[in-house]
Amino acid sequence: MMGRQKRVQRKLFYSKINLDQRIPKDHILRIISKYIDFDFIYKEVKDKYGSNGNVSVPPPVILKMMLLLIFYNVRSERELMETIPVRLDWLWFLDYDLDDDIPNHSVLSKARARWGVDTFKSFFERIVWQCVQAGLVDGSKLFMDSSNIQADASNNSVVNKEDMKRYLKKSYRLFEQRLEKEKANMNNNDLTPPKSGTANKKHFSTTDPDASVHRQGGRSKLKYKVHRSVDEKREVITATTVTTGSVNEAHLLKSLIESHKKTTGIKPKCCIADSKYGTIDNYLACYDLAIKSHFESFEKTHRGSGRQKGIFAKEEFIYDPKGDVFICPEGEKLRRRRFSKQRRQFEYTASLSVCRKCSFLSQCTRSKTGRSLKRHERQDNLDYMLAQSESKESKNDIRTRQHLMERSFARSCRYGFKRARWRRTWRVQIQEYLTSAIQNIMVLLCNVKEPSAAMAMVASRVNKKRASSNLLKSHLCFKKELTIMIKNHLSLQYCFL
Repeated sequence: MMGRQKRVQRKLFYSKINLDQRIPKDHILRIISKYIDFDFIYKEVKDKYGSNGNVSVPPPVILKMMLLLIFYNVRSERELMETIPVRLDWLWFLDYDLDDDIPNHSVLSKARARWGVDTFKSFFERIVWQCVQAGLVDGSKLFMDSSNIQADASNNSVVNKEDMKRYLKKSYRLFEQRLEKEKANMNNNDLTPPKSGTANKKHFSTTDPDASVHRQGGRSKLKYKVHRSVDEKREVITATTVTTGSVNEAHLLKSLIESHKKTTGIKPKCCIADSKYGTIDNYLACYDLAIKSHFESFEKTHRGSGRQKGIFAKEEFIYDPKGDVFICPEGEKLRRRRFSKQRRQFEYTASLSVCRKCSFLSQCTRSKTGRSLKRHERQDNLDYMLAQSESKESKNDIRTRQHLMERSFARSCRYGFKRARWRRTWRVQIQEYLTSAIQNIMVLLCNVKEPSAAMAMVASRVNKKRASSNLLKSHLCFKKELTIMIKNHLSLQYCFL
């Protein structure tokens, strides 16, 4: 017989509801709260609140809300606050009850402005260090790459700085004054490279001035660029930073290495990246840091294209260290002429009259002044690093990097990585710290199965080593006592005889 649902009058009071009992034991938020400590935030933001005024929302609750915003890829902070009352697992995670008041969405934006980037950077570094203590980071091989993300601004907001029409509008003038004040208040310790390119020098977005005009296989769009370094063992993100989309990733290699050393306490032995990182400065930086450079030379990978197509390569010229000259394929000498202080390179050229008589002129150069070659003042060190980049080990690491780094950025897409949630570089940096921290948390939870704290894994390893050493000592002591007993037994037997 078919049953029919009765019209039940809603109860005013529920006396038998317990949120803790309604959350499954294997729920992801229950596991996160078991492993991750959010109360550290009290010390981090202690100096950012006054002693008088209204009592704020507890900082751990705000941090958990931002974590939920990224983890569940909620579209907006308004939607997050509207969804919290209808999600029992979110209420339990935030230590709220059914009848607790949910704060206004503006609490999150005010907290970001009050706390600053360093607070979220500290949260990210704590997660990385927890992965290190759990034995999930090797630290010897460091993989690097960057990825573009869409800025939270439309292309219609881009204006031309040199266009006189903009001065006719009062809003443009007020906007420029605000930008000048913000630039004056910027921290001088900001090491982020400035925007580059002619398009970014002439244009800027009135919605997000930090975003840069960037083109990659299609129409120009406003972009930011995320730079990451990933450890090979469990693919833990050890360092990350955000720049404008026009910044070349080669400029960030040294800073990522330093951030990796700071977060993990381990100096990498090898750095793996694509050919965009293969600049002279990066090779010499790795040489000075005693790090292997497993990335191809940018100059060699682009050789034979453009104006260099069909032109003799540099390797076809023989360098004579005694005479400090290059010898061309026809036996003519290219002598040192000048030194570039900016690039720290010597330039070698041949006589123009000799080049004009050469039958291979069209295959040697297209310059009207003749063929010229560059040699760095630290060319010996550079040749040593280039030899490392062409080794068999380097080629294997480069193949590994292709899928490892793509996998790291692909896993970020489920957390809204492809588009910036907020505007200005420092806010996008906060988003990246939260996204990377969540990815590392998932790595931590997948590899630490016990219900105890993650740091207990390291302690158990130490205890095993101690137990094995104690067992060996006890075995040796037992063997020694056994030999003494046998000797005493034989001596006693001899006395009776």
